[in-house]
Amino acid sequence: MPAVRAPQQIAASLDELWSPRVIAELDDAYVKVAKVQGTLGWHAHADEDELFFVLHGRLRIEMEAGAVELGQGELYVVPKGVRHNPVAEQECHILLVERKSTLHTGDQVTDKTRSLAEQLREIGS
Repeated sequence: MPAVRAPQQIAASLDELWSPRVIAELDDAYVKVAKVQGTLGWHAHADEDELFFVLHGRLRIEMEAGAVELGQGELYVVPKGVRHNPVAEQECHILLVERKSTLHTGDQVTDKTRSLAEQLREIGS
């Protein structure tokens, strides 16, 4: 029988910031959760859109054309190719929907970049 998942509880249980974890998959996409605070860094995904949904807290997504502010229960899709920088002034829990080909920090590699293998680790490990 398929497992029922509780995204908010899973995100709240994470120990690492900016380290998304895959909690489900559908077709060619992963559903991920993350606990974030501070700044991830400017990057873009040339071929993939990226959906951000705020489970708890507030998230600002800075883009060259301006920024969007998301509160709990709100979502925004960053279109493919758009440079963006997610920022959370306080701890924030997010749910992401991304194609399986989406690299964590897109065209940039930083100390916050997580590989797909790291994102697929079992929760609690």
